[in-house]
Amino acid sequence: MTATDTRPAGPAPDSAAPKKTSVLRSGALMAAGSIVSRATGFIRSAVVVAALGTGLLGDGYAVANTVPNIIYILLVGGALNAVFVPELVRAAKEHADGGAAYTDRLLTACTAALVVLTAAAVLAAPLIVSAYTGYSGAQASTTVALARYCLPQILFYGLFTLLGQVLNSRGRFGAMMWTPVLNNFVIIAVFGLFLHVSHDAAGGLTAAETRLLGLGTTAGIVVQALALIPSLHAARFRWRPRFDWRGSGLGRPLRNAGWTVMLVLTNQIAYWVVTRLSTTTGQHAVDAGLAGGAGYTAYSNAYQLWIVPQGIITVSLVTALMPRMSSAAADGDHAAVRRDVSYALRSSAALVVPAAALMAALAPWVMGGVFGYGRTGAADIEVMAGMLTAFAPGLVAFSAQYVLSRGFYALSDTRTPFFLNLVIVTLNAGLSAAAYSLLSPRWAVTGMAAASSVAFLAGAAATAYALSRRLGPRAGTRTERRTTAVRTHLRLLAACVPAAGAAYAAARAAEDFGDFAAVGAGTTALVLVVVLLARPLRLAELTDLLDSLRRKTGR
Repeated sequence: MTATDTRPAGPAPDSAAPKKTSVLRSGALMAAGSIVSRATGFIRSAVVVAALGTGLLGDGYAVANTVPNIIYILLVGGALNAVFVPELVRAAKEHADGGAAYTDRLLTACTAALVVLTAAAVLAAPLIVSAYTGYSGAQASTTVALARYCLPQILFYGLFTLLGQVLNSRGRFGAMMWTPVLNNFVIIAVFGLFLHVSHDAAGGLTAAETRLLGLGTTAGIVVQALALIPSLHAARFRWRPRFDWRGSGLGRPLRNAGWTVMLVLTNQIAYWVVTRLSTTTGQHAVDAGLAGGAGYTAYSNAYQLWIVPQGIITVSLVTALMPRMSSAAADGDHAAVRRDVSYALRSSAALVVPAAALMAALAPWVMGGVFGYGRTGAADIEVMAGMLTAFAPGLVAFSAQYVLSRGFYALSDTRTPFFLNLVIVTLNAGLSAAAYSLLSPRWAVTGMAAASSVAFLAGAAATAYALSRRLGPRAGTRTERRTTAVRTHLRLLAACVPAAGAAYAAARAAEDFGDFAAVGAGTTALVLVVVLLARPLRLAELTDLLDSLRRKTGR
């Protein structure tokens, strides 16, 4: 069995957990790619902010570049992520050809839908932009023009997800995490060229500058998708388009996809509320003469940093576990699914909880180090730091929610997550609207970030309860039954609260030497405190990781 093969080697009873080294190696490969992708993504974001700032011009580009992703996720992407791997694993187990024809049909049907969706979105660009913003005049015209150049990304986002999920179902996880680095390099080059050729974008973009930014941004997604082709060839996958869909067994994934589309639709309702209110708040802040961009761009930048640990740690681990969980679910082994979900919750929390504490403690210096360049001033950093601090508590719940929902998806149940997600959507939209109504323009969007934290906490609790009932009573020894994700989270919080205080104090002491020095000092202090408390608090996930590192370094 290869290092990336996550399926059982044989029919041994209780083979629900293929070797952890396989999962850890696959997860580590993906995490490494995600780290490089995120790091280059920060550089990309810093270059974008340096070129366009966090005011109305930056908001317009952010909306135009985000809309393709919103539409893709809304109508197709969420369904592909939730349904594709379980269906391909099931087909590989049940079909005589190993699921080859089924995979070809599913890819062909999804690609055809993507082409139609992309064409419709480009034609409807003005309506789409007006739905997410209240812009008028030159601001609206520029945003629509940028959106027309960016909307073809929908097709290539879809191809990237489709082909990447084929690789994941075959135990090849690295390419999907590494190829976004190429996209970041393209965007950095495009905005570097823009900074070189543009003299002053404060008054708006020329037609040539709009074309450069729009087409250049889309080119990055095209490169990202096409870069998967060598890995597909290495996996001996050859896609042969097939249109014989009738009676081919595509009904079940389409039904499951339907519930996921509804889930994403409700998510986008909440996101639409936040986008609309935050762009309006940004305009109000400008009209009031407030220092610092307090609108959508600031929210988006804080969110982009906030989601990094989940993308690196949780997504990598769960992606490696998903084929195994789907295989166990197809065999009716719910106990194995429960063990994998618990393992993913505890293992990801060991790093996600300290990361959340780090964000809360070091937000001003982190934001300054990443975005404090070009047209971004101290007031902008202060606003974004407040938003990152408000987001931080929700990171733990957001990560847990991701793991728990994948437990349902492994069971081919997309209906239950839809209803559970209504808890998150209702709270997020409702509390964001309350923040907009009750808080000043300076603090309204920060309140929206806090609203998302509250919503994710409630959603994770509801999803954990529902999945636990679905999987049945906990099996195993008394010690195994006591090793729960809740206990792990509580112990981690007990370690990270004092560690966050030490991190803040260390950063304040080092801030005279710059933001990076402050972040370095704060991070070192937090890690030291958490490591010192790991054994007294019996944090097995952390102590096992530390012991593994010691063995590898020979200490």
